[in-house]
Amino acid sequence: MKKAVSSFEYEVYESANQLNTADQLLIEKAIEALSKSYSPYSKFQVGAAALVKGGAIVTGANMENAAYPMCICAEGVVLSSVESSFPGQTIETIAITAKSSSVKLLSPPTPCGACRQLICEKENRQGRSIRVILFAEDTEIYVINTIKDILPFSFDGSVI
Repeated sequence: MKKAVSSFEYEVYESANQLNTADQLLIEKAIEALSKSYSPYSKFQVGAAALVKGGAIVTGANMENAAYPMCICAEGVVLSSVESSFPGQTIETIAITAKSSSVKLLSPPTPCGACRQLICEKENRQGRSIRVILFAEDTEIYVINTIKDILPFSFDGSVI
């Protein structure tokens, strides 16, 4: 037997002021998307904003349902919106934030496993990594160069 270690590097910022103007705008749009969240059950709002090549910004928010497995995550909403509005276009960066009325977030939220796979699939289709910015109010900001960093051993169509 042999053991292996998987690790990755990411950038940590104390405030959005340390980011470039484009990233600051993307963060603002993700925060605005929080107001579109429909989350009456969990009280956990998630907002996402994607920067499409060419400069367009598309936003999305989570949509809950009383039949819980039918909920839609903000990441899935924004990815679907990009494909609907800008078919085949490249996503350069996606910013994801969250807010809760029942718990204080102590660290940036991370996408669930299903959303990591959705973003990974988009990366594979577009042949280019998507930068991921994760943040919440009063937390540090994480900037990750590719979703594959937080989804090691990702699944892709090559095994089918």
